[in-house]
Amino acid sequence: MYTYDELKQFVDHCTRCPLSQTRNKAVMGKGNLHSPILFIAEGPGRNEDQDGIPFTGKSGVLLDRLLSEIHMSRDEVYITNIVKCHPPGNRDPKPEEQELCIPYLKYETLLLRPKIIVCLGRIAAQRIIRPDYRITREHGTFLYRKNVWLTAVYHPSVVLRDDTKLPEVTADFRMIKEKLDDITRRG
Repeated sequence: MYTYDELKQFVDHCTRCPLSQTRNKAVMGKGNLHSPILFIAEGPGRNEDQDGIPFTGKSGVLLDRLLSEIHMSRDEVYITNIVKCHPPGNRDPKPEEQELCIPYLKYETLLLRPKIIVCLGRIAAQRIIRPDYRITREHGTFLYRKNVWLTAVYHPSVVLRDDTKLPEVTADFRMIKEKLDDITRRG
């Protein structure tokens, strides 16, 4: 089994898909390797491509705020993406790009062994939970599969474009915290 640092080296030097040719930096997940919560988004944005760290732009500021409202911080969770390189023009990652990158995500998940996986946005939810997942109808609901609770919330960038979704996302984050507290209580 590879270590986190070995996996990061693979990601940093990956040339499996065309995204590697246009990236500045590959973006490996970051956070607490022992966290019970794994957040997964679709791919790095422009800011993340520059610094190699997930969620460093305005979406990251909002994610930090949402975590703070449930008395958590980035130091307590792990945040990653399905694809590790920034898709040009901030477009959605293509299915073939996701397919080539998914082994890295699977290995990250294996290393972390989270109790809860939170998909940030539609793309992540459709890849991780179910291809026909409807985030507008199903966000904040939980599904138990392979000893992990799965849920999805609106991606923070969607909330930045439509702040009427903020109350829903805030409520979803509270439910994530309640689920974590319940899992912790049950041991």
